[in-house]
Amino acid sequence: MDISQIVKKIKLYWFGMEKTDQLIIFVLIFSFLIRIAFLFYSPLRGWDETVYLNLGRDLSRNPFSYSLLNSPWNDFIPSTDIIYGWPNIGFRAPLLPYILSIFYALNLNFLIPIIVPFFATLSVFLVYIFGKKLFDKKIGLYSAILFSLAPIQVFYSEKIWTDPLIVFFILLTFISFWEGYEKENKKHKILFGLFLALSLLARYTTLWIAPVFLFYFLIRDKSLRFLKDKYLWQAIGIFFLTLIPWFIYGFVYYGNPLGGFIHGFQAANYWGGAQSWSFFFENSWKIFSIAGILFLTSLFYIFFKKEFLKREIYLLLIWIIFFSSIVMAMPHKEERFILPIIPAVCLISGFFISRLEKYKNIIFGLACIILAVSLWSSFKIAYENSQAGANLCFSDGNEFLANDSISENSLVVTNQLPIVHYYTQKEVRLYPASWNLKALENISDSDQRNKKIYFFYSNYDMKDVAIKKDLDDNFKKVFECSKGEGYSAIYEYE
Repeated sequence: MDISQIVKKIKLYWFGMEKTDQLIIFVLIFSFLIRIAFLFYSPLRGWDETVYLNLGRDLSRNPFSYSLLNSPWNDFIPSTDIIYGWPNIGFRAPLLPYILSIFYALNLNFLIPIIVPFFATLSVFLVYIFGKKLFDKKIGLYSAILFSLAPIQVFYSEKIWTDPLIVFFILLTFISFWEGYEKENKKHKILFGLFLALSLLARYTTLWIAPVFLFYFLIRDKSLRFLKDKYLWQAIGIFFLTLIPWFIYGFVYYGNPLGGFIHGFQAANYWGGAQSWSFFFENSWKIFSIAGILFLTSLFYIFFKKEFLKREIYLLLIWIIFFSSIVMAMPHKEERFILPIIPAVCLISGFFISRLEKYKNIIFGLACIILAVSLWSSFKIAYENSQAGANLCFSDGNEFLANDSISENSLVVTNQLPIVHYYTQKEVRLYPASWNLKALENISDSDQRNKKIYFFYSNYDMKDVAIKKDLDDNFKKVFECSKGEGYSAIYEYE
């Protein structure tokens, strides 16, 4: 078969497709490209991202050691608890690091930056599939387009975080649940348990999704008869079977099969302080843009028309209400924590738009334009922040330490342990908790006499001028960067 025949077959296939199917292909291509474009706005990756990247690289060398013991880097864990503290790192859900480890093991490192954008693009497709199964193709398309343009979904799709990954697996979980327990597809009934377990391994907050299905059954059946479904018990069995390796890990490293999960929820209290319960409302435009207003309008319509009595609608409403209530009740909040409800918000909004008769295309078009403008505005702000002098100088400092002229057998003292290790591949050590020159020298003299030692100072994370003065007065400066208000310096210990 020559090229002309292949092209001819592709044309026949393309023009034989329904318009909606053609549009979703364009949406997916656009979604992937825009997420790839976001990859290039920042000169360096942050703490959590480099933690997962470092874990992935370490696991590619030893997949059975999910620990920081004997590791040349550290993920600062402010806990002196012997079990739920250093070196155990089970508080980091393992699925993303293990996915990354496969690419490191196969020497496909160049593909790693597009892994999360790829999953995020697949999530757009899954929103379309789920909308089509719940309602129809048109609602699926409306919902997928809204989801593809939601600022928070796009912005966090370029980061190597667990948040976009959990959205992907949660969507698979809901699709298999609906296909299995509403359409009576036995295979999907069992797959439901597998995808729910993978969602949990992607991020522990999936525990807040699991009760949604129980509430749905209770509202739908108004009884416990769903417990008689043998496939539901098989799904529960598959769920626990999938988690067995993680239970074994918990027993080995924590002395408790649930150790990793317990550590995860304890660690949630370590960082970030507490935010008001209204945090997500206060930041709603940044999170949802016009999609938030569309959703609120949808709620008025749904309750006025009593659409909430439909199974499709109350499944989505339970999902949104239960998960968002739990997230709002958490002491520490970040915008990305609300990501798991974005698909449901877009599906409800897509349903509402489809009911607007002759005005639907105008309203939908305006919503897409506003979403695109919001997205551009978010990108512009993020880009300008990323180009701050502190970021650029910190990036230049890492580049200096990664240079071949710096011995591999070096130790870098820094406050940004995973970031510096990721970019330099040097062993790292944390600055003394309370600044003390003697304590710094003790770190250097303890067991590192055979290593070249460098102190990395940067106002990316250190603002104390007294620290800089002590370093200037006592150590040899080998690198300096000053850009705008940004400053970095590297000192050699002799």
